[in-house]
Amino acid sequence: MNLAREAAVLAILAASVSCTSVPPLAAPPTSVPQLATPAPELEAYRSDVEALVREALVKGRSFALLAELCLSAPKRLSGSKGAARAVAWAERTMRSIGLSNVRLEPVLVPHWERGETESLRVLDADGLPRERLSILALGGSVATPPGGVSAEVMVVTSFEELRARAAQARGKIVLFNRPMDPAQHDCFAAYAGAVDQRGRGASEASRVGARAALVRSMTMALDDHPHTGALRYDEDVAPLPAAALSTLAADRLAARVAAGERVRVNLQLSCRTLPDVLSHNVVGEIPGTGIEREIVVVGGHLDAWDVGHGAHDDGAGCAHCLEAARLILARGLQPRRTIRVVLFMNEENGARGAQAYYEGHLDELERHVLALESDAGGFTPRGFATDANPRAFESLRAIVELLDSASANALRVGGGGVDIGPLARSGVPLVGFRPDDERYFDHHHCERDTLDNVHPRELALGSGAIAGLLHVIANLPQPLRRNPQPVPAPSR
Repeated sequence: MNLAREAAVLAILAASVSCTSVPPLAAPPTSVPQLATPAPELEAYRSDVEALVREALVKGRSFALLAELCLSAPKRLSGSKGAARAVAWAERTMRSIGLSNVRLEPVLVPHWERGETESLRVLDADGLPRERLSILALGGSVATPPGGVSAEVMVVTSFEELRARAAQARGKIVLFNRPMDPAQHDCFAAYAGAVDQRGRGASEASRVGARAALVRSMTMALDDHPHTGALRYDEDVAPLPAAALSTLAADRLAARVAAGERVRVNLQLSCRTLPDVLSHNVVGEIPGTGIEREIVVVGGHLDAWDVGHGAHDDGAGCAHCLEAARLILARGLQPRRTIRVVLFMNEENGARGAQAYYEGHLDELERHVLALESDAGGFTPRGFATDANPRAFESLRAIVELLDSASANALRVGGGGVDIGPLARSGVPLVGFRPDDERYFDHHHCERDTLDNVHPRELALGSGAIAGLLHVIANLPQPLRRNPQPVPAPSR
């Protein structure tokens, strides 16, 4: 289909209706022409959308909600007491803002603890610890033996290089030092181009006989704040202790090794994995009036790493979703479809909440019209990304044109997010809220992700934008056209 030749937005909206007689379409192209104005039918929603944004700015509570979460449960990694406090806060808050059918949906989650000891020291010629470098253990890492692991550092920038130098790596501590690419305009693309080191580095190092793994922090900021995150161990290798090194510390080590120096370090970690813990996704709704069986989902994740407050990741997303629902209620708007707020547990180190929601709602996923996730921080809105098929994509783009007052009127091809990701298997169109991302990875997964680094007005604008989009989607005469469902791989 040539999207540039769509006759009119009205025709586009009509074509986006779910209909089995229309053949499935391919994924939308990465570049499509912008629409000049929304369809006339959508203009009827403009006054409500602008009122929601104005309400968010003038009488909003998004920052107050975020402050409550961050102050009551700043360290809320799954399985922790902080995570349990966050669940209780979310249930209480949903009831207080007027959501209906508030409930806790159980999910069994991993429980990993950092421990008291995290140390990386450069050893002198006599083997004595000297310079201390800034690290954080990676989530899921095993501990070091008592006294730690002492070995020479080997620096690589790719798994291919590590395999080519496998003989040299045996007995070493491997530092994976590939930086996020600063030439990428999309910081999430830069993150995607480097984060495999964190996820797979320890397993790859183990496979060549190394003793431990260090990973350059996933940030373009040059500072001494290390950034944690989850790793995963391959089943066919022995798990190695692994930690993230601050970018400045990584540069210092790499420079010394590049100069020909044999640098030895001692790594000590006391982290541990405990038995799984029962936790919950927290769910509340604005019931629809008329076509209430159809559901629009909006969500973020309650859990956060055990450093900082988890303010941007993903306290801001939780505040966005709750405030968007509160704004709709405060304006006295009555959506035709049910708007369901889901605050997921365990996005950071397992995504079990996402899978639990998918499995627990299989019987109604055909009635999920759209799922929207906010998990990119609380910065100034820029728009949304979606995996919607071309006809639904055009409909969504006409809708987001209404959000210019919140600076959120851009739509691009992309994904929705980890927690709503499983819904794609059932053809649900996914949408991700996309704020400005230039500063996001300065704070992501580190001690700098604190409440004072979230600007109340930026957060409020995001809440208003999400509320506006939800309001329109929940009231369209016909739902967006669903995506074709993936074809299962043939069994062997």
